[in-house]
Amino acid sequence: EVHYDRLVLATGSYAFVPPIKGNDATGTFVYRTIDDLDDIQAYAQQSRVGVVVGGGLLGLECANALKSLGLETHVVEFAPRLMPVQIDTAGGTLLKEKIEALGVRVHTSKATTEIVSETGRLVSMEFADETSLQTDMIVFSAGIRPRDKLARDCGLQLGERGGVVINEFCQTSDLNVYAIGECALYQGQIFGLVAPGYHMAEVASDQLMEVTVPQPFTGADMSTKLKLLGVDVASFGDNFAKTPGSKELAVTDAIAGTYKKLVVNNDGSLLLGGILVGDASAYGTLLQLVQNQIKLSANPLSLLVPADSGAAPSLSVDNLPDTAQICSCNNVTKGQLCEAIREDSLTDLPTLKKCTKAGTGCGGCMPLVKDLLTAELKKAGIEVKNHLCEHFPYSRQELYHMLRVGHIKSFDTLLAKYGTGYGCEICKPTVASMLASAWNDHVLNTAHVGLQDTNDAFLANIQKDGTYSVVPRVPGGEITPEKLIVIGQVAQEFDLYTKITGAQRVDLFGARLDQLPLIWRRLVDAGFESGHAYGKSLRTVKSCVGSTWCRFGVQDSTSLAIELELRYRGLRSPHKLKSAVSGCTRECAEAQGKDFGIIATENGWNLYVCGNGGMKPQHAVLLAADIDKETLIKYLDRFLVFYIRTADKLERTSTWFNKLEGGLAYLKQVIIEDSLGIAAELEAQMQYHVNTYQCEWKATIENPEKVKRFRHFVNADNADPSLAYVQERGQKRPATEVERTILNQSKALVKPQR
Repeated sequence: EVHYDRLVLATGSYAFVPPIKGNDATGTFVYRTIDDLDDIQAYAQQSRVGVVVGGGLLGLECANALKSLGLETHVVEFAPRLMPVQIDTAGGTLLKEKIEALGVRVHTSKATTEIVSETGRLVSMEFADETSLQTDMIVFSAGIRPRDKLARDCGLQLGERGGVVINEFCQTSDLNVYAIGECALYQGQIFGLVAPGYHMAEVASDQLMEVTVPQPFTGADMSTKLKLLGVDVASFGDNFAKTPGSKELAVTDAIAGTYKKLVVNNDGSLLLGGILVGDASAYGTLLQLVQNQIKLSANPLSLLVPADSGAAPSLSVDNLPDTAQICSCNNVTKGQLCEAIREDSLTDLPTLKKCTKAGTGCGGCMPLVKDLLTAELKKAGIEVKNHLCEHFPYSRQELYHMLRVGHIKSFDTLLAKYGTGYGCEICKPTVASMLASAWNDHVLNTAHVGLQDTNDAFLANIQKDGTYSVVPRVPGGEITPEKLIVIGQVAQEFDLYTKITGAQRVDLFGARLDQLPLIWRRLVDAGFESGHAYGKSLRTVKSCVGSTWCRFGVQDSTSLAIELELRYRGLRSPHKLKSAVSGCTRECAEAQGKDFGIIATENGWNLYVCGNGGMKPQHAVLLAADIDKETLIKYLDRFLVFYIRTADKLERTSTWFNKLEGGLAYLKQVIIEDSLGIAAELEAQMQYHVNTYQCEWKATIENPEKVKRFRHFVNADNADPSLAYVQERGQKRPATEVERTILNQSKALVKPQR
């Protein structure tokens, strides 16, 4: 028993399962928690057909998940259209067409009467119209119900269909008890979004802290913008024209596959709401017009069909009042953002996001946040530039274009033509990378060697004690016993610390600079080549054993991984590239966390791009599904070269993708549909790389002048005498400062080999 003065109920909600006969059979799931997802993924391995009950936001997201798991996917919706709460009949019709074109079958106006099982497994769903649907598994995504049992047991007032009734201060029928989030019912409505939950928490906090002027909860904006199965959908404001005297304007573009509807007041001077399907690029502007009741200066139809056809209508951030809510997830206003920029002298987006929390929720407000930052910096006289550095008044993308168009093949030529000064530690390695990706010259050629950073300058990663690591390429993680023995022998001969990496390779640590050519001579003679662990280039293509050995594998993932790694090896890019190929949807190679990843399906391969592990993990996005190997390689060639041409310096594919105007839809247009007309050019550039590839270490050890660079002292061949090691778990490691002192005192310093 716990005594309280005031109590806050934040018990949330649970997934609603319709009262259908057989709804608890084996093979039925809900789409709610991480455990639910794990169960769905596991059961999908033994299923061929999956059905989602519910065609709302989560239902369509769930359908995408089942499709990604390789299932024949169906969506069953009781209402006559998909997303009945957000979009109207015309929008629902278009959304259904688009989703079915992606391979998901949609069944609307379907009332399920029974779920039939035989011998312990699902076999079908029976409907009220006497039709049926064969299936192996069912996922219910039919909404939520408030978790209000505690409130019910305590005698608090509940709504007719559940939910703890609250007033504008989030107080229940017992004024000492508050309810917030999805268990709370305000004016007959449960709010299932994050922003209203945050707002309720703030209101309840004001009450608990007894602030002088507490803020009330007066409802919430339920506007939504999201991408469902790759289709943009948005609804905002009075999307169904319930305001008395309101009028509707709608434009359907059957060619582009878009539907846009606006709701305005009687004289068309105010925007009240709207629906967007297929193209939601105007959402940010339209939402601000609604929320801030900004008078329309032109025919509302111009918001749907701008004079610059194809361009989204724009609204200057200067025209927004300080009270305008920019980030709805965290309730951040324009005024708060402007104050943070001015008072804290903020000049970049990451810091602004960290200080204000704007853009850290769904991310839909980021275009406005970026525009606001740019506008405020401009007012302060701070010029916003994307120049590479002080020596080049151009972005990396612009310089790369100039370099290729002008056939410029050296830093000095580029600097003389487009830059000033002598260059710096920013522009030199960046231009070196661009030259390598454009022309594939050896990075240690005389014209390039002085541009390289520490690792590229010696084709190895420098370690904390000044020694280097050696990482030979092991394509796809496949290696013969004979080659493994060679690696072991090299490690023994040169006394190198040996470790298996997460990228299915063997890393050898502790090599002195003068030893690197000797080590690589042994490795090259044994058939190894550079693994490029030191460069901003392709690292590895991981793989599982696939259908060759695994009983779950549906394609030969190892062979494809090897082919891709050998094709893209040595490819220099703005940042490192990692890849993986999984032989089935169990995803043992973790392809969806890579810059480009491939997952086998029964019908071919699914191609994912722009994923990332590391400090800021990001799930990759599905670029193409069920494609054959030839198409896969063609799309990859285009994607990689397009990234190399357009990314900023030291920009991973994930960050590049997040900044890409138009997002996934635009990327598909460029890579798959060839909307820019450059596909053949991109493929030709990649083929040039393949044709001109050379192992950087093989080319180095065959050139005596290049080998001369590999010594610790410029004027002597002596090894570094300061290196000291201790033994740990049967291998050496660098001695700590304390251990160095002890070793020196005992005169037992482990001297480096000569």
